[in-house]
Amino acid sequence: MSTTAPSATPARLLADLLGARLSPGAQGFWRGAVEEARGEAPPERIGALLALASRHARDRTALDPGGEALARAAEFVPGWNPERWRLLETLRVTILLAWPALDAAAGENAVGALEELFRYADEGEQRALYRALALLEDPGRFRDRAAEGCRTNILGVFEADVLDTPYPARHFDDVAFHQAVLKSLFLGAPLWRLYGLDSRLSPELARMALDYTDERRSAGRDVPPEVWLALGAHGGQRAVEAIERELDPANPNTLGRIGAIHALGRAGHRERLVALHESEIDPEARAAVLAALDHPHTSPELAFLHPRD
Repeated sequence: MSTTAPSATPARLLADLLGARLSPGAQGFWRGAVEEARGEAPPERIGALLALASRHARDRTALDPGGEALARAAEFVPGWNPERWRLLETLRVTILLAWPALDAAAGENAVGALEELFRYADEGEQRALYRALALLEDPGRFRDRAAEGCRTNILGVFEADVLDTPYPARHFDDVAFHQAVLKSLFLGAPLWRLYGLDSRLSPELARMALDYTDERRSAGRDVPPEVWLALGAHGGQRAVEAIERELDPANPNTLGRIGAIHALGRAGHRERLVALHESEIDPEARAAVLAALDHPHTSPELAFLHPRD
């Protein structure tokens, strides 16, 4: 958790954002719910408050925190990015952050309290529960629950658990982290939003990503462009051959070719990039070559790999 003054916390930041966005009636419910949570309400009451919150904020309404708030969020918890949060889940998270049953003082009892909430949570409530994990005190206590979230096939729940949060990079073991990467590829989630990905790259993860690549090609399907982010400098000759196959000028998957170009940069193959710049005729791919030459290791900025996000 942040070491800044008590008034400057993730909970305070979210409260400031909510106060400017909720209607007067919704603010009344929210403040009452937070006070109930602070009063050590039992899990069943917290669950009821999370459900009742849907009457006071729309799930489809974006929080829209703005640049200043995003910068403050990253200061409080590096890797926390509420840019894509919704108003309803934000309201729910503030209730959770006010609940003493999840504080560090509760120890391992907090794990059971959190599981009680998950037991009856619907999809939207699960998103809020997962969003809150990185903001709780001693968040490592909840790593088993966070790892369980990687098994869901519900894209929104998976993204709340794994993306725009430092939790996986900081608290997952290699098995869970690799599962998060592969599940991102399987679900079509934007892997570039997996905070700390580059710090967890390894030969084993590269092998798994290349196995996935082979499986996709054997099935006659395009390779997701994000797969190349999982290689880095690992993978050896097998990775080089897989990248070169994706770079075939006859490959109609333009985004895949662009991703492979950046994979060359991330693997340090500068000479190949220079040669590719001389031969590449596609303007988008050529621009990608120049970007990879100038900034070979900037995977967090590869948002273009996922244009629907």
